Amino acid sequence: MEWSLRELRVFATAVDTGSFTDAASALHTSQAAVSRTIAALERQVGERVLRRTPRGCEPTPTGHQLLPAVRRLLAEADRFGEFVRSRHGVLRLGYAWAALGAHTTQLQRGWDADHPARELHLIRHNTPTAGLGEGACDVAILRRPADERRFDSVIVGLERRLVAFASDDPAWSRRRQLTMAEVAERTVIIDSRTGSTGAELWAGSAQTPRFAESSDVDEWLSAIAAGHGVGTTAEATAFHHPRPGVTFRPIKDGPRVPVRLAWWRDDPPAGLAELIDAVTRLYAA
Repeated sequence: MEWSLRELRVFATAVDTGSFTDAASALHTSQAAVSRTIAALERQVGERVLRRTPRGCEPTPTGHQLLPAVRRLLAEADRFGEFVRSRHGVLRLGYAWAALGAHTTQLQRGWDADHPARELHLIRHNTPTAGLGEGACDVAILRRPADERRFDSVIVGLERRLVAFASDDPAWSRRRQLTMAEVAERTVIIDSRTGSTGAELWAGSAQTPRFAESSDVDEWLSAIAAGHGVGTTAEATAFHHPRPGVTFRPIKDGPRVPVRLAWWRDDPPAGLAELIDAVTRLYAA
């Protein structure tokens, strides 16, 4: 059986209005078209779904049985249609750990004022591509290089690298800044999937830290607060994830963290150029 959504909608409308004439008016078509559509549906079902009455029409027993499923299908179709329509007016911006730090709210407010016809939705998605590879967003904020075979990207800003440590750390609690060499003396907790810290930061140095893995920013912060290690991260993390018991301080010789916007190479979304321009201006200010 292969019935169309139109056939189901005509059937449901005829039931709701109580007549073929009123259904035709509601659907902006002719009564003859309604009759033909109902007849086509009945051929597919193999039974009558509506019976004519002196006052119009009413469902047959089969029609009554079909009606709840028909309404569910039509509701799902309407939701799908609304989703497709809304996609043209939404730009989804994904991030894994942190969005744009202190610039995030500025971007959102500025975007709302400058682009009223296209909403900007921020989506947190803890994957290496911040949801881009999974289809959860149209553009991703990344702090590590994107796969150039699949994605295009552009660096829109640089952020300071910070060290995070337990606030009651006896050696560091009063320090205002630290060095990469001092960090290397500790166990450094990293998320090798989505984070911006790896052994390459200490390439050529006299000492490389011991590393311990975490699975996301919450686990990372909890381990640091408990004194299980320290971490290095972009300054946006401190803005988005302040945590009692965790202190963030600048690493004075730490390399800056590039902030990238990435998108599918073969499918740049509408609004991309405006987004790149807006974010770049915020970081340059």
